[in-house]
Order: sequence, then C-alpha cells, then structure tokens
Amino acid sequence: MNSAHPSEVTIRHARTQDVRRIREIVAPYVENRVLVAKEHVAYFEGLQEFRVAEIEGHIVGVGALHVFWEDLAEVRTLAVDGSVRGAGVGHLLLERLVDDARQIGVQRVFCLTFEVDFFSRHGFREIDGTPVDKDVFVELLQSQDDGVAEFLDLARVKPNTLGNSRMLLDL
Repeated sequence: MNSAHPSEVTIRHARTQDVRRIREIVAPYVENRVLVAKEHVAYFEGLQEFRVAEIEGHIVGVGALHVFWEDLAEVRTLAVDGSVRGAGVGHLLLERLVDDARQIGVQRVFCLTFEVDFFSRHGFREIDGTPVDKDVFVELLQSQDDGVAEFLDLARVKPNTLGNSRMLLDL
C-alpha cells in the first residue's frame, strides 16, 4: 500500500469496532516510546475525538483532537501503519484534525512530538513555557488529563515526555 494516492484515502470519524485496529496501528509507536500507552478502555472513552484514515476499506491511520480549553486543543495519537508511512496519510489526518479544530472554534492546536519536521511543515512551532494566561493556567491545573499536564509542562509527566518537543499551531 506504499503507493497510496491522497484521493484513495478516506478520513472518517472512528467507530467502536475500529478500536482493535487503532490499537494495532498505535502499538509499534508505544513499543518505541513515541506514543504513551493507553488502557484499552481509554480508546472507547475518547472515541468521539478520533478520526481514522482508510484505503480500500482498511484502516491505515489514526489521529485524535482533544479540547483543553475554549481556544485550545491537542492533536493526539497521530499514527499511521508502517505500510503507508511516507505516503501522505499522516498529513491528510493532521489536516482534517486541524480543520475539525477550526470548525469547533479552537484557535490554537498543541502537540507533543518527536516529529518536529512533520508538524513544522503544517505550521506548528516549538514553544517554551505555557502560552496561556495565569487564570487559564490555574483552571487547567484542575484537569487530571496527562495531555493537559504535558501542555502545562508539569513535572509529573516529565518521565514520559523526555525528548519530545512541545509545539503549537495558531489558527
């Protein structure tokens, strides 16, 4: 499937029956510590956030958009099957997730990644610190979500994020 053409790729909302395949695609990234492991139940709990990419009815990629705040969301769990790496599937997924962010009123999209060049090509820039005002920071501290903690650059998530770059896209 390496020769996938963008017109052959369909991006759609994930369904419950997709979770097994989503986990299969994500597994090598978790094993290589590129993505943080999630419990099986977490995929079902966050299913509404996920999009999948299909070629000829086979799921070959996945990505999620998780809203943090009124103007802020995170791209999560962006992964493609090894058979289509380099074929543009990840780009199509990311573009759809960014479009989704625009449609729901988000003005900034965050990601925590090792793939700095990939995200830079889509307009993301590396950031230091936390680009929210003090009041929002205090509110976000109430979240139990590890992605929010990563965005806030909190010490409790540091062991899982070593070497990752914190990036932001302004819409």
